[in-house]
Amino acid sequence: MHAWTSPDIPALPGHGAQVHLYDTLAGAPAPTRPEGPATLYVCGITPYDATHLGHANTYVGFDLLVRAWRDAGREVQYVQNVTDVDDPLLERATENGQDWRELADSQTELFRSDMTALRVVAPDHYVGAVEAIPLVVEAVERMVAEGSAYRVFLPEGAGGTDPELGDVYADLHADPLFGTGAGLDQEAMRRVFADNGGDPDRPGKHHPLDPLLWRRTRPGEPDWDGGSLGRGRPGWHIECACIARRYLGPAVEVQGGGRDLVFPHHEMSESHLRVLGHTPAPVLLHAHGGLVGYQGEKMSKSRGNLVLVSELVAGGADPMAVRLVLLAHHFRDDWEYTDADLVAATERLARWREAMASDDGPAAEQMLAEVRTALADDLDAPTALAAVDRWAECALAPGAAPVPGGAELARRTVDALLGVAV
Repeated sequence: MHAWTSPDIPALPGHGAQVHLYDTLAGAPAPTRPEGPATLYVCGITPYDATHLGHANTYVGFDLLVRAWRDAGREVQYVQNVTDVDDPLLERATENGQDWRELADSQTELFRSDMTALRVVAPDHYVGAVEAIPLVVEAVERMVAEGSAYRVFLPEGAGGTDPELGDVYADLHADPLFGTGAGLDQEAMRRVFADNGGDPDRPGKHHPLDPLLWRRTRPGEPDWDGGSLGRGRPGWHIECACIARRYLGPAVEVQGGGRDLVFPHHEMSESHLRVLGHTPAPVLLHAHGGLVGYQGEKMSKSRGNLVLVSELVAGGADPMAVRLVLLAHHFRDDWEYTDADLVAATERLARWREAMASDDGPAAEQMLAEVRTALADDLDAPTALAAVDRWAECALAPGAAPVPGGAELARRTVDALLGVAV
């Protein structure tokens, strides 16, 4: 699957500092590696109702990480998936009277156009769940052979011509570290699992939290060749584990996504990585974006209280103002969108453009250093924006004494590090 075309990133003098991120599982800031190749896996969309501001908050947040790493001189390998077959997608397609493939394709293309408009650097590998099915089949067959996965009998009518093969579940007893990162007790994990597509009460499972690896064919559902597993389709968590393992190797430096993925998705996908790699620490650092609200509740597809990037732009909003709406909040914070956010961001963008209209302006080296310091400190975009605001205020002040190239360096700084084209 192709991603989108990345924006050109201008060169800056010098280089940025080692990036520190708040590690969700450790509950404290932690340094990323100071040098060498960086690996990043960010969970992508299930392609329907794309792209709302909650999505955009996550992907713009990790875009800052990619930019800060590259500015620090690190080569970045960035992988993002698309869950282009899943129960919610199939349900939405049925509701719409639409072929699920058509829905997935159109929404994935809309997501690409939104990321292009927001000037998000594209992942190096953009991988759909469907194209990853051979990876999943190979991994699940191996888990069954090694005894870390097992089969559960099917309900009547499922399984096609081989119903005796059953659905396949991961046996969490094979991973003694499961649950150590969630910060939840067993009762809470069971409740959250059920609320997020899990089936803790299914008869035949060894443990209520055991996650589905391979779902056998059901009438009216799409299915694929699963080799010895029988025809079916992959579970959610194993999909990301297999894609990360294939494209990033045995250790992922940063695993990212929205905070609503901490459990069960990231806990379970990392468990699969531990079992498949026979390693206790396949992910070095876990980073999660905050949740965006609207009209008093978390923005979500199920509630329908979505603010879509494409609709804001179609309504006349400058995509760079939309990006500034997001950057005005720390990517880890929960916040609520209002129309005033877009007004303020549009005004900020206009001030920056006025201040950077020519190549000359106040010296920008100090501003560049402040933006770098802010991003190295847990991607602190609001502090970075404040540094640019101070520079712009000086540039627009009566009697300002410009220096050659001052505004040009300011333009390159906000473009390269903040992704804002002025």
